Amino acid sequence: MADVSSTELKAAYDEVLADSNDTNWCLFKYEGKNKIVLSGKGSGGFAELAQEINQPSERLYAYLRVVSGDDESKRSKFVFISWCGEEVGPLAKANVSVHKASVKQVIKNIGVEVHYTVADDLNEEELMTKVRKSSGADYSGNKSTN
Repeated sequence: MADVSSTELKAAYDEVLADSNDTNWCLFKYEGKNKIVLSGKGSGGFAELAQEINQPSERLYAYLRVVSGDDESKRSKFVFISWCGEEVGPLAKANVSVHKASVKQVIKNIGVEVHYTVADDLNEEELMTKVRKSSGADYSGNKSTN
């Protein structure tokens, strides 16, 4: 288990969760082997978060609020991102999935969960497709070919 006792983690999560707040992402990093602390937060959406998360030698966890839907039905959706850079050692990589459970004790409202390992994975369009699919209804105007 990872140490997620820092009150900053819950405070950052609550900021992202609140639609009334401009903060739409927060990022958690490791301090030592097992302690997870707040690394940063921002209001620049996925593009800003992707710049922060793209660290090949780090293990990170992020929480992101995105808006999905059409002009008549916009909803906030929440994405949990785990990142394990390609330069992370095997034992540390193995701990990511175990420690993810600890992080989820803080981050509870999750609509979509993704795991990234390289910069090429950080694609906003693909992420938003996953968000739309997870919503149960796609109001983006796309036509099904079924």
